[in-house]
Amino acid sequence: QVELVESGGGLVQAGGSLRLSCAASGRIFSNSAAMGWFRQAPGKEREFVSAIRWSGGNTYYADSVKGRFTISRDKAKNTVHLQMNSLKPEDSAVYYCAAGNGIILSSIRTKDSYHYWGQGTQVTVSS
Repeated sequence: QVELVESGGGLVQAGGSLRLSCAASGRIFSNSAAMGWFRQAPGKEREFVSAIRWSGGNTYYADSVKGRFTISRDKAKNTVHLQMNSLKPEDSAVYYCAAGNGIILSSIRTKDSYHYWGQGTQVTVSS
């Protein structure tokens, strides 16, 4: 069984920064594995934020966060980080870490491609 545990959410003013972390237990990482972040605001669908290929480290971002958020991984610690800068009130949501194997490039932004999910961490950005 794989478990993902997020940390680092909280309350921040607009323009501020937060760093989310996701620690994965269990060996799930094949060459086509990826880890990602999704978010869900009240009354909205869960949406893609960012993802990273576990093997090659290629990164992917939603247009809404490109240039402000940075995803990275620490393979030795089985951990993924999401550095969020220049936060806006519209970034407020529950952020979920996700992981999966066998994810093709065309599906890396699709939540159904991910097999494992964390419990979520709240990010609130005040104006």
